Amino acid sequence: MADIHAPAAQAFSSSSISQANRVFGFRDQMALWFSLGVGLLVMQVGAYLMPGLSPGLAALAIVVGSVLGALILATTARLGQQTGQSSAGIIELGFGSAFGKVPIILNIIQLLGWTAFEIAVMRDGTLAVMKQWLGLEGSALAIFFATALWGGFLLLLMLGKMTSLVRQFLSRIGLPLVIISLLWLTYVFVSESNAKGWGTLLSTTGTGKMGFWSGVDLVIAMPISWLPLVADYARYGRTAKGSFGGTFVGYVFANIWCYALGVLIIINQPSGDLVTGLLLAQFGLIALSLIIIDELDNAYGDLHSGSVSSERLISGLSLTTRGLVLGVVSIAIASSIDMRAIEPFILYLSSVFVPLFGVILANYQSIKRRALTNDGVSALHVGPVLSWFVGIAVYYGAKLYYPDFGSALPSLIISFVLAKILVILSDERS
Repeated sequence: MADIHAPAAQAFSSSSISQANRVFGFRDQMALWFSLGVGLLVMQVGAYLMPGLSPGLAALAIVVGSVLGALILATTARLGQQTGQSSAGIIELGFGSAFGKVPIILNIIQLLGWTAFEIAVMRDGTLAVMKQWLGLEGSALAIFFATALWGGFLLLLMLGKMTSLVRQFLSRIGLPLVIISLLWLTYVFVSESNAKGWGTLLSTTGTGKMGFWSGVDLVIAMPISWLPLVADYARYGRTAKGSFGGTFVGYVFANIWCYALGVLIIINQPSGDLVTGLLLAQFGLIALSLIIIDELDNAYGDLHSGSVSSERLISGLSLTTRGLVLGVVSIAIASSIDMRAIEPFILYLSSVFVPLFGVILANYQSIKRRALTNDGVSALHVGPVLSWFVGIAVYYGAKLYYPDFGSALPSLIISFVLAKILVILSDERS
């Protein structure tokens, strides 16, 4: 299918990372994506699997969704390392220099939303800790203070250098503390499950309000949400193998662990409140505090990528300045956001970005060639755009008419297959 060209095919404005700046090895990538995969927000989403699914089906959905999502994430990371391009650059290479701005704008909007949710969950966790520790209720002033506190920390992080944060803090300090916290919480809630009897817990039947594949959709939504960001970090990788392996190993273990822990906490807590369940655990206050602190790197990752992507739209401002502006906007959103909106938010994101990256993966070789040879990039690549729209339609069609079969995987498969067919037809005509 022919592309719609600008007056002349324009050379792609390359922002490829130089070899000297490609400093991330396998361990750096693994530490980064394990840390980004861990979070109170991830546990909270994991808790949403209950009681719609039985514990057994929830566990299976967690494994299937995490492995599939991490594979797609790691493959996109490999493309980012091989091209040296940011996620926004890859999107423009795939969809066109003009039309590519549309998904880039959508990505920036979702990054603002994710940052706001991260700040909100840190705020709510902090208020819960203050209530448990000091007996203070969450007044309007306390809510404002907690939001401003974590928002301020986030803005300070934006003043630093991303590669230094990953290599010096996450790998050496942050990762060990997070693993210790997760190990302790796992021990506590596995012990509680042992005391109650695994047979009793696992024999619990779900309400049926959520089907298995809908549960997979909810699990796969978290790794999918990182797809528009992963290349922003993978492009700093030394090798394609290290970027793929580090991203996959780090993220799949973190996602499975946190989703499973969220389910485990909920089935052991009659209140059904995840934060309360964490606080009631032995030394839960310390573990929760460390996890809240770790949430900062997730929010930082969102803001950094938002700043990188906004370069395609706004020129003349530094990366740091753009990040600070986006950070202030996110803090304002977080001040009034309702955490109950997180589930429809992430499912909406899946409807947009699952088919988007199905198309990108189908055009893997074309994108790689354009990036490495600096080929002219059309204003609009019709085939990928058409495949994306069809994928979005499939997502909502499946959700409306065949909810038991899920939406993410049908959308991914159809968008990938259609885009691949159009690539083959285009190659045959050229």
